[in-house]
Amino acid sequence: MSRIGKKPVEIPDGVRIRLDGSLIIIEGPMGTLLREIPKGIEVALEGNVVLVNATTDDREGRSLHGLIRTLIANMVTGVSKGFEKSLQIVGVGYRGEVAGNVLKLLIGYSDPVEYKIQEGITIKVDKQVNMVVSGIDKELVGRTASEIRDLKKPEPYKGKGIRYAGEYVRKKVGKSAGA
Repeated sequence: MSRIGKKPVEIPDGVRIRLDGSLIIIEGPMGTLLREIPKGIEVALEGNVVLVNATTDDREGRSLHGLIRTLIANMVTGVSKGFEKSLQIVGVGYRGEVAGNVLKLLIGYSDPVEYKIQEGITIKVDKQVNMVVSGIDKELVGRTASEIRDLKKPEPYKGKGIRYAGEYVRKKVGKSAGA
């Protein structure tokens, strides 16, 4: 039995949850999210909490129990508060800007790199080097931040590239000029 799966999910004010067969629909002030509930998992609404139970005690049922509870909790948090990931662009001449639904990055290549921003994601660029990726879907925010970081990962010699805010880049010592 999953310890996380047993915990009830509190529903804050302004958030509505509907169950439509095997579909859970969560609406809040920031938007609406929906997710398919797999077989072997039962979701129940009791007052202002959501309870998740595994109907089967096999390996898959036990593993999905905690996962579905966490996904529902993330959906509730997303529609009420939202999620954000911060990125930093490090390097001389490296910068970014948002034009419409395209993020333009000057990150050391001969041409600017253009990243198309997906629907449901908002990117703000502050001082041309600090980016904040925000949205209501935690998975989509994390994936988008990861894809942007993958455009120019921080390199280990000078630390140039795109990194998460607060990420430590371990630097290597370069070659010495010899004797």
